[in-house]
Amino acid sequence: MPLELPAVDVVLRDTQNWLERAVIGLGLCPFARAVHVKRQIRYFVSLAETPEALLEDLRRELQALSEADPELIETTFLVAPHVLAEFLDYNHFLGRASRVLEALGLAGTLQIASFHPDYQFGDIHANDVANCSNRSPYPSLHLLREASVSRAVESFPEADRIFEKNVATLRALGHEGWERTLAGTS
Repeated sequence: MPLELPAVDVVLRDTQNWLERAVIGLGLCPFARAVHVKRQIRYFVSLAETPEALLEDLRRELQALSEADPELIETTFLVAPHVLAEFLDYNHFLGRASRVLEALGLAGTLQIASFHPDYQFGDIHANDVANCSNRSPYPSLHLLREASVSRAVESFPEADRIFEKNVATLRALGHEGWERTLAGTS
């Protein structure tokens, strides 16, 4: 029996719940709430089943974001539920994604942040709950405007300490607390 893939509406619901409950709810990204409340986040669920097809979706979404009015679409969340399930494959793909950004002439204008269900920082043990700061329900690429990131960082006191704060928050929460947060039962 073939593996049943999640429907687009399920992927969207899971991703938006994660954003609201974990990223915004725990304050992991202090800049996410404003664009979420203003509905300036574009969610695109890729149906790609190969890295090459995902690169094509990425190319289109990068171009679309670069051409969009920031008042309407400030950022894009490209979710890829059918490809790159293995974190090492996903991590390798990020280099290819960066080359697409450069080939389009958008490096310095847009950037790509990475999220994956099995995300692991290079210097943190795989089972450390601190990795959850970049763990999303599905492999995802968050496309951001460099100018917006710069403005947000300038306006946020101690922006360079966000990662440290996230690690402390997640370690205090623990794995059980993280699971409760995702389930909406914390």
